[in-house]
Amino acid sequence: MGIRRAGAQGPAQDLQVSAMNDTLERVAEVIASRRGGDPDKSYVARLFHKGDDAICKKIGEEATEVVLAAKDIRIGGADNLRQKLVNETADLWFHCMVLLAHHDLSPNEVLAELARREGLSGLVEKAQRGIRGEHAD
Repeated sequence: MGIRRAGAQGPAQDLQVSAMNDTLERVAEVIASRRGGDPDKSYVARLFHKGDDAICKKIGEEATEVVLAAKDIRIGGADNLRQKLVNETADLWFHCMVLLAHHDLSPNEVLAELARREGLSGLVEKAQRGIRGEHAD
């Protein structure tokens, strides 16, 4: 195993994690319920209907908006700019969840991977991915 970093622990952290997992699970359920839905009545159904190229394009757009919002904070720093970063990040996460669902994956699989990496030195973890032949960006 790699070098472990200390992380937040205890009941308060457990409640935050539980609330986060519950939110992700509820959103994932709504996304899954839109599969096969009417593209004229549901944005998510429309994305599913268009396929992963359209979903990936949307993720690229949202990722760019996250980067721009972060740069705006660096320049201006106002609270409304900080909220814009939060909003754009939520959009990015949402569209990533749509892509996961499109490929029959769940946020729990991503959370499990994050848990596996938790506490590992980022440099050690990246080196391990390189050894296994995975993309190490």
